Amino acid sequence: MPDSLPHWSLDDLYQGLDADDLVKDQAYVKSSAEGLATTWKSRLDQASSDELAQVISDYEAIAEKLGRMTSFTDLAFAADMTAPETGRQAQMMRELESDISAQLVFVELELAAMDDARMDAHLATPAMAYWAPWIRQVRAFRPHQLSEEMETMLMERQPSGRSAWVRLFDETAASLKFPIDGDMVGEAEILDMMTDADPELRKKAGLSRSQVLNDNSRMMTLILNTIAKDKSTDDKWRKFSRPVSSRNLANDVEDEVVDALAQTVTARMPDLTHRYYALKAKWMGKDKLPWWDRNAPVPGEDNRKFSWDEAKSLVLDAFGEFDASMAEVASWFFDRNWIDAPQRDGKASGAFSHPTVPSAHPYVLMNYSGNVRDVMTLAHELGHGVHQVLAAPRGHLMCSTPLTLAETASVFGEMLVFRKLMDRTTDPVQRRALLAGKIEDMLNTVVRQIGFHNFETRFHDARKDSELTPDQIAEIWMESQAEALGPSVEIDDTYRPIWGFIPHFIHVPFYVYAYAFGDCLVNALWQVYAKAEDQAAKDGFVDRYLNLLRAGGTDRHDVALAPFGLNAGDAQFWNLGLDMLAGMIDELEAMLDDPATQEGVE
Repeated sequence: MPDSLPHWSLDDLYQGLDADDLVKDQAYVKSSAEGLATTWKSRLDQASSDELAQVISDYEAIAEKLGRMTSFTDLAFAADMTAPETGRQAQMMRELESDISAQLVFVELELAAMDDARMDAHLATPAMAYWAPWIRQVRAFRPHQLSEEMETMLMERQPSGRSAWVRLFDETAASLKFPIDGDMVGEAEILDMMTDADPELRKKAGLSRSQVLNDNSRMMTLILNTIAKDKSTDDKWRKFSRPVSSRNLANDVEDEVVDALAQTVTARMPDLTHRYYALKAKWMGKDKLPWWDRNAPVPGEDNRKFSWDEAKSLVLDAFGEFDASMAEVASWFFDRNWIDAPQRDGKASGAFSHPTVPSAHPYVLMNYSGNVRDVMTLAHELGHGVHQVLAAPRGHLMCSTPLTLAETASVFGEMLVFRKLMDRTTDPVQRRALLAGKIEDMLNTVVRQIGFHNFETRFHDARKDSELTPDQIAEIWMESQAEALGPSVEIDDTYRPIWGFIPHFIHVPFYVYAYAFGDCLVNALWQVYAKAEDQAAKDGFVDRYLNLLRAGGTDRHDVALAPFGLNAGDAQFWNLGLDMLAGMIDELEAMLDDPATQEGVE
């Protein structure tokens, strides 16, 4: 890829790690937090509705300023995890965040503890009605809150506890080098090699990745065990019945809904991943796919490299055909230096869209090499970015979307670009390859993520009794992944260490099911959109969809989906999304039987 790939500018947050504004804002949050605590701690139950609304507004202003600072240092750290100064500044800001959060923990605790009649009276007033969605979420945690003294202590020790282990993981992962033919490459490069057209390079890359992860498995085992024990202790004191329950509550979704998702996807694995990988193995002339060939390019795959300008045009055109305002927001990311795209040593692997704070704007990080998957990743992250921009007017406390809905816009953005690519592709062999690529992406998003969820569930359940060894963790990993991938993917002992560098297991335990939730939800939404019979119906769908994004964190999944006639509490909802995926596999099978697409078929 050329050097013209964009690097973000963080100047919209701060001019640098030693910027005067950054120093001033640190002083502001310290003095403001102290003033709010001095005036109102242990007195919120005496406040009038207008006073209470002002307290929440002041609390939000402090939280947003703090969020601006931590976003800046975290983004600087993600851009170069090997620079000691960025790591030091990020840790310093996390410690400040912990101190301020501990000082202000009384706000949410006292709001949660307020008796129902008094809170209902407050929420009936215009001043407090605005805050009702946030108040509902705060009070949902009431059964699980500890004393103010304990909550304060937990806040204060966070930087030297769980956050320190997360930092150790991130810095270790960023520093890893993988040997390939006499060279040492980073994680982004080794992952790219595992999707290369050369089967020998894929094998070398897979085995190199396995060996390096195995060499680091003791440290990863310690980190994962510690994160899990910390969570288990927290769950015990907060009286959460299951390891997943705290995440579900944070996601504003019932345990039963998540159970229905996991159970439905697990039951459909034979019809989805097992069937597809058997098809792919036969397509590639093999009885089984070695695990490093799971994401190998299919025969006849379009190996084009998309320049950055081509990717930009494709994404903006696809978004614009759905809605012009959506494309306009996405264009800001390109025009205003909100994207960091090049691969480089020390940079965080993968991709993300960081929302920062409503008074600023999101930033997108990715490692762009120009293949079709990278174009889809760009669409995914810009979907997040558009969502984050549209929800920003809700304010800092209510703009963040629960994970159950957070993947909606990203996966929908991917679908728009996929359909656009299919429309532009006339060669039947290329169309077949594009369809196969989309199926693989969806399988990775839905089935593989539920396989990860099943691994986490079994690991955390086992960790309640004692610390697990690397071999014990690997056994759970192999069992859950064999179940997810099926008999046509060969996972031998070299696959055992691969659990060790999946960041969501460390950063946010039980995050992964949100991807499956979002993909199935989007599949259901897409079917509603596709069935719109005329332009007026399509326009109506677009309006409802954009309103869903604008709602941010103010609506639960049931309220958000009701305008579309969808209900995630119904087990059939999940099958609706999975049926679409199964239908795409059916379509691919038909293509493979079509003589016009036989190039590369064994």
